[in-house]
Amino acid sequence: MEPSTAPGAVARARGDGPLIWTRGGLIEIKATREDTGGAYGLLEELLPAGFAPPLHVHQGEDEAFYVIEGELRFACGETIYRASSGAFVFLPRGVAHTFRVDGDAPARLLNLMSPGGFEHMFEEDGVPAGAYALPPADSTADPARLVALVAKYRCTIIGPPLAP
Repeated sequence: MEPSTAPGAVARARGDGPLIWTRGGLIEIKATREDTGGAYGLLEELLPAGFAPPLHVHQGEDEAFYVIEGELRFACGETIYRASSGAFVFLPRGVAHTFRVDGDAPARLLNLMSPGGFEHMFEEDGVPAGAYALPPADSTADPARLVALVAKYRCTIIGPPLAP
């Protein structure tokens, strides 16, 4: 796919957006708030089995996920949702949520955040990826740094990840 040249239009094939290795996963930024006039940010995520962010609350944006491949559990408030290929999950701002990649295989999903802006947190947290692949094993991710970084984007970590 040829990158877009029309004003206001965005077209990106796999690997055309910035690739970022962060906290054991791969993030490709498909669209930023700058691309969409602030409406949303869109990420394609490749996440290893067992990946689970801490329980958190976004004050600034809603999140929506579309599962392309894999098996996941999402927690939103007190409710747990199981999601596999083809599933859609909406997580509203102001409600504690998290998710976990279940099973032995990685998951691939789209993550839409509205309004946009939170996608830039991943750029700050990660490093440029060498390929569209999961990163080499790295245990140096600093949890305290993540707490401070997400706070900059009006998000609060309030608990641990979902248990296996």
